Amino acid sequence: MRKTVGGTADSADQWTGGRFTVRQEVALTAQRYTVRELLPDGSDGDVLAVAELKWFSLKEETTFYADESRKRVLFTVRDRSLRDLGDGYDVRDAQGDLIGTFEEKFFASLVRSTWVLDQPGAPAAVGRERNWFVAVFRRVWGFLPLDQVPFPWPYHFDFETDGKPVMTVDKKFGLRDHYVVDMAAPGLDPRLAIAQAVALDAFQDR
Repeated sequence: MRKTVGGTADSADQWTGGRFTVRQEVALTAQRYTVRELLPDGSDGDVLAVAELKWFSLKEETTFYADESRKRVLFTVRDRSLRDLGDGYDVRDAQGDLIGTFEEKFFASLVRSTWVLDQPGAPAAVGRERNWFVAVFRRVWGFLPLDQVPFPWPYHFDFETDGKPVMTVDKKFGLRDHYVVDMAAPGLDPRLAIAQAVALDAFQDR
């Protein structure tokens, strides 16, 4: 569900739904991400956000726009280490105000990727790969001479706070990266959820 502005649906900063999809498209010079709301019948709805990461530019700062026209900035994701603020990423709105942060826990991620998602005013959520076998297999895949072949098998992340679900990110089977995200915590900002979901794809193997 969305709020409306002037009778038309707005993007992720006004969206009030709980499920969305993230699709990656690989071009010659960039990775492109399109985020859409997921309708009850399982089809994609309106665009919530779009982003593009250039292959030969720094991935440490990424801008998300309201739609394909890229005229309105929704939020940015910035590597905190660029400002000597420590590990992790800041998610800030178009005015520069902090929406939240996320970071990958290095040692915990050696076997099973582990992230911490933090939104001001709410307890932090810890996200882990659900399946140990797939987590290990994905790491073995990285050592195989298959640099141009993406890992095709589904994998899943569960984000929880004290055992209570916050959101899940499910990668669907296929050569093109496609994710379904369910936000279980009603207070979770969709922009922060989108940033974390894209990071699981874009920054996972860095």
